[in-house]
Amino acid sequence: MTNVFIDGAAGTTGLEIAERLSGREELSLIILPEDRRKDDAARAEALNDCDIAVLCLPDDAARAAVAMIRNDRTRVIDASTAHRVAPGWTYGFPELVGHDKVAQARFVANPGCYPTGFLALIAPLVRAGLLPADWPYMVNAVSGYSGGGKALIEHFEGAKQDGKSIAFRAYGLSMGHKHVAEMKALAGLAHEPLFAPAVVDAYRGMVVEVPLPIGAMPGAVDPDALRSALAEFYAGSSLVNVSPDTPAELLLHADTPASDCLDLFVFGSADGSQARLIARLDNLGKGAGGAAVQNLNLMAGLPETQGLRLSPPG
Repeated sequence: MTNVFIDGAAGTTGLEIAERLSGREELSLIILPEDRRKDDAARAEALNDCDIAVLCLPDDAARAAVAMIRNDRTRVIDASTAHRVAPGWTYGFPELVGHDKVAQARFVANPGCYPTGFLALIAPLVRAGLLPADWPYMVNAVSGYSGGGKALIEHFEGAKQDGKSIAFRAYGLSMGHKHVAEMKALAGLAHEPLFAPAVVDAYRGMVVEVPLPIGAMPGAVDPDALRSALAEFYAGSSLVNVSPDTPAELLLHADTPASDCLDLFVFGSADGSQARLIARLDNLGKGAGGAAVQNLNLMAGLPETQGLRLSPPG
C-alpha cells in the first residue's frame, strides 16, 4: 500500500489527480480536513507521513513544501514550474527520459502542458539528428481555459454570464514565458523557442504546433522521414500515438472528454520543403494530472496506465 498526499488537492490539477486515484485499493490517500488544508503544521505532518507527495501548488509554495520534508524517504511529484530544470530533479516525461529513471527517482518534476506537446514532437528528432539543435524554433499553441486554474476559468465562464463571451485570448506577449526554459533544456536546443500561446473557449484540450521551413534548415529531413522517426520512437507506447494519416483538418471540441493520451501528427508540403508538426492532448490529462498519475504509478511500481483515461484526446 502506497500512501499519497496531494498538497493543493482543491485546485484544478489536484482534483483531476484525485479523480484518477479514487477507488484504487493499492493506494491510500491522506486527506486533510477542509479547515486544516492550508495549515502548515498539518501539511508538514502529511508531507512527512506519506510515501509520495504530489504538489499542486504555485512555484514558491511548492519550494516551501519540499523544504518541509524532514526525512529521506518521502518522494515528490511537483506539478508546478519550480523544479523542471532544477538539479537533482527528474523530468517526469517517461517516454523521453526513460520509464526506469522516473520509477527510481525521488524527486520528479511534472512537465508543463505546452512543453509536453513541443518536446514530444521535437526532442526525439533533434536527438536523432533529423532536425538541427541550432535553430530558432517557433511554437504556436492553443489551450482550453482550465489550464489557467480557477482565475482563468472564472475569466471565461464569468464573461459568458455577463454576455461578453471570450472566444480567443492571446497572452505571453512580452515573451519570457515560464515554459520556455524546459522546452529549450529538454529538447537540447541552442536557442529558446519563440512561444506563442493562446486560450480558446473550451474547458479542456490543447493543440501545439511547430512549423518547420525544412528547405531552409541545415540537416533536416523530409516530412515522411520525420513521421517515421516519431512512429519508431513511440512504438509500443500506451499513451503516445503517432498518426500515419494527414487529415484535412484537426479539431478541438469544446466538449471533449478527459484523456491522458497524446496524439502526434506530421503534415508536409507536396515538395517536402515545409512541415507542420502538431500535438493534440488534454491540458489537464497528459498535460498535467494524467501525467502526474502516470509518474506516480511508475514510482509506486504499479502498471503505468492504472487509473488513466485512455480514449484519444480529439
